[in-house]
Amino acid sequence: MNNNIADNIKRVRENIANAALASGRDPSSVRLIAASKTQTAESCREAIRGGVDGLGENKAQELTAKYSEGAYEGSELHFIGSLQRNKINALTGKAELIQSVSSFELAAAIAKRAETLGLVQRILLEVNVSGETSKSGASVESVSELTEQISELSGVRLDGFMAMASQTGNISRQFEKMLRIYLDFTGKGVYNNRYIVLSMGMSGDYELAVRHGATMVRVGTAIFGAR
Repeated sequence: MNNNIADNIKRVRENIANAALASGRDPSSVRLIAASKTQTAESCREAIRGGVDGLGENKAQELTAKYSEGAYEGSELHFIGSLQRNKINALTGKAELIQSVSSFELAAAIAKRAETLGLVQRILLEVNVSGETSKSGASVESVSELTEQISELSGVRLDGFMAMASQTGNISRQFEKMLRIYLDFTGKGVYNNRYIVLSMGMSGDYELAVRHGATMVRVGTAIFGAR
């Protein structure tokens, strides 16, 4: 095993545990997704052996190529990059969770593809919590309506939310805003006892995200090193 990757995962796990305990949470409630953009198939396998909960890819073409190499065997595969409609066919059914669904139109296209494959695709609604026009994601104001619309689609299962904080703004405030959205939604009991995901936090801010309620973090550099 690549000791650097294994040691880095151990260190990230310890940081997650400390952040969770500091906020009165069980560390096991936070899932660690290794953001494996540009990493080799072997590095992905090393991360799996090192104990991550899943791998997340940013590019559909890279995901497809490494999928064929068996890079993700024994682990969950997530798509965490900007989602283009013309990549939906390639991703649906391969990624257990598509995190970056930013509109009803994308959700409907995924649902249609999933139905043709005879499956239900798990997705997250990406929210533009910073409000910056350069960032992808649904607006904060549209979340309530979108969750209701997407929940009516039979080919997808909306499992929660994903957000990416802007590094030029107040990161804590953005995470707090996303947590309020998450709590407001889960409090409605729409999914009964279903596990609801709040995916936020990357290498530079995952500990802060955990302290603000993240149930899933997407960590790349802190696991694999600088690209």
